[in-house]
Amino acid sequence: MHQRREETAAETPLGPEERSAALALVREAVEAFVLEGRRLEPPEGPLLSLRRRAAFVTLSIGGRLRGCIGLLEPPGSLDQTLVHCAVAAAAEDRRFPSVSARELPDLRYEISILSPLRPATSFEEIEVGRHGVLIQARGRQGLLLPQVPVEHGWDRGTYLENLCRKAGLPGDALKWPDSRLWVFTAEVFGGEAS
Repeated sequence: MHQRREETAAETPLGPEERSAALALVREAVEAFVLEGRRLEPPEGPLLSLRRRAAFVTLSIGGRLRGCIGLLEPPGSLDQTLVHCAVAAAAEDRRFPSVSARELPDLRYEISILSPLRPATSFEEIEVGRHGVLIQARGRQGLLLPQVPVEHGWDRGTYLENLCRKAGLPGDALKWPDSRLWVFTAEVFGGEAS
């Protein structure tokens, strides 16, 4: 019975209380790491611990990306995944220096909870603003969340070219016979630090 409860919880969208708890957990994890150098242990309780989902945490300041890290294969429950991704987004995104204490009041937190990935059958099925996409080709991989092309005003072609570039591949790599493409949707929500 307990396993079926976990499966059902994993499949349903987060409710308002869970979203609020997830954002508070992510904020607390970043602050604990930046201010004290410690990795937060998720609090005990069933709110997020019954779910096991892939997730990304995105940090921004003033509308500019400050860090984004996710896990496609979660190491444990959703609360553990969110803590890991929050700390990694703040301190391990190679594109940026680690978040500093003075930046904490200005951080905006966004969480993307991913659906299971499924193989794409054609480029035409990819809907901008609805689907996130993952490409794997020649030992490289790249992923873009569904909100990214909307934020940049990209059409499908530009979205897929940028996906290839993110993977370190030429813009037409999707046409290679050994390229693999997956799509997913995401439940995206966020909030300001406070």
